[in-house]
Amino acid sequence: MSTHRTQKILHILYERLYRSIGPLHWWPADFPFEVIIGAILTQNTAWTNVEKAIKVLKEKNLLHPRRLFAIWEKTLAEAIRSSGFFNLKAQRIRSFLRFLFKQYRGDIALMFAEDTGILRENMLRINGLGPETVDSILLYAGEKPVFVVDAYTKRILLRHRLISESAGYEEMQNLFMENLESDVRLFNEYHALLVHVGKHFCRPVQNCGPCPLRGLKLNTPVSRRQTPARRASK
Repeated sequence: MSTHRTQKILHILYERLYRSIGPLHWWPADFPFEVIIGAILTQNTAWTNVEKAIKVLKEKNLLHPRRLFAIWEKTLAEAIRSSGFFNLKAQRIRSFLRFLFKQYRGDIALMFAEDTGILRENMLRINGLGPETVDSILLYAGEKPVFVVDAYTKRILLRHRLISESAGYEEMQNLFMENLESDVRLFNEYHALLVHVGKHFCRPVQNCGPCPLRGLKLNTPVSRRQTPARRASK
């Protein structure tokens, strides 16, 4: 399928969702460091559990890089217990903080002043931080034009035949980043809207009736692996 057709489809999806649901003003946080900690805590848990952990950290006046880095890992784990897998997540937060202080003297602004590609590559080396977590940090905390892909995104794209079953993270991310304007606000709202649809409608047991994408006809997959140009190059 042509690039123009792919771009048109992605804009149709966004406009349908935005008119029906948005704007969602995601990520719910007061400052960038809170977003970073929330992105790590939200791994394998519901956001309500993350909110409880964030509240505890705020009440203990710990939601600051230097104060959080100064406490024992066990103390941190206890504070974020409500987020689940709290010992593992405490380790991952500590790993991020070691990176932050070693590379950027603990300065969040200095970290985000780094070239986006270099920063992303370096952050992906942090133990326990995969592409979704890193890209969430870059987009929502750093306001970098990086599209976030998650399980909700894949489920929606698959059910609308926009990707193949074998599509990986990078392929799905490129689908958006190569066919949409490189715009932080657009990426922010688009991902938030997909998450909303995935949570409320496009669930493992589908709830298509009230879904804003119901009845949308999008023809054949537009994944890069499926385009004529891609096949011809093999």
